[in-house]
Amino acid sequence: MQDAHYYEELRTWLSKNEVAKLPESDEILRYSDKQHREVLGASPWTKDPHYFSLCKVSAVALLRMLIHAHSGGNIEVMGLMLGKIDETTMIIHDVFALPVEGTETRVNAHTQAYEYMSKFVNDKQHVQRLENAIGWYHSHPGYGCWLSGIDVGTQSLHQQFEEPYVAIVVDPVRTKSTGKVNIGAFRTFPKGFVPSGEEAEYQSIPMEKIEDFGVHANQYYQLEVEIFTTQTDENMLKSLWNKYWPSTLSTSSLHDNRKYLTNSINDVGAKMADIAEKVSKQGYGSGTGVNPAAGMPKFNKLVVDAEKIFQEVQTGLHMQNLKRDIFSSLLH
Repeated sequence: MQDAHYYEELRTWLSKNEVAKLPESDEILRYSDKQHREVLGASPWTKDPHYFSLCKVSAVALLRMLIHAHSGGNIEVMGLMLGKIDETTMIIHDVFALPVEGTETRVNAHTQAYEYMSKFVNDKQHVQRLENAIGWYHSHPGYGCWLSGIDVGTQSLHQQFEEPYVAIVVDPVRTKSTGKVNIGAFRTFPKGFVPSGEEAEYQSIPMEKIEDFGVHANQYYQLEVEIFTTQTDENMLKSLWNKYWPSTLSTSSLHDNRKYLTNSINDVGAKMADIAEKVSKQGYGSGTGVNPAAGMPKFNKLVVDAEKIFQEVQTGLHMQNLKRDIFSSLLH
């Protein structure tokens, strides 16, 4: 019975995150050093700042990221990603954690981490891991997937000296609250490049992060993310799920994320107060009785934030009921 619930939860997770099961040929995992060198020689991304448009992440690599991010709690963690490129797609095959200490607002990559990273990249050749370091990942626990000013600087430096390179951000807290992986892939623009005025998809940013988000939001762009799995890595996926699933089963998102949920509610309240202050200065006007806040973009975004909190609490309650059913069935 326990195995049945185990595999059902894995299937649910794969479905919820729209993980694509690829054909048996596993072509996506094959690496050609010759092809890589040819692409490096052409370097098409130097001619088009938006050249890369898609980032495909192995489900195995994603679970490793999530396990690492969850282990950090409210502290940011960081790791390196291995993979290859296929035309305008960046493919992540595997990841490994870096010994980096973080804070609530930034990841500090110390000399020890760089030495560890260099040694790993050199040693992987001895075990026939031919893929290149193609990017880095780090966590934003509870405040969404975007690049801070420090992140922009780090990614720009990598793109200057280690192209092709991509930055991935995961939010373990929001992932736990919604049951769906909160992830974003990003590349920075070259210095001096001014992007067009296209508007990015809205995401909820806490008030204390809005300034940093707003100041740097036009210095990078977001790639579409797709998750995949193959027959080759199926056993590894099950092994990692065996480690990831019990950790989520033995905890409650409502309990563990209570600080995050409380802060989210307080954040909505603070944004509401800000809107109310602006509305009071404008007045209702013309005696129509129509609240001017209803036509304000900030008000519409506030509604989205409030709905997001409701959905996260609802997901937490659903998971509690599911766990109750699982353990009840085991007792009978």
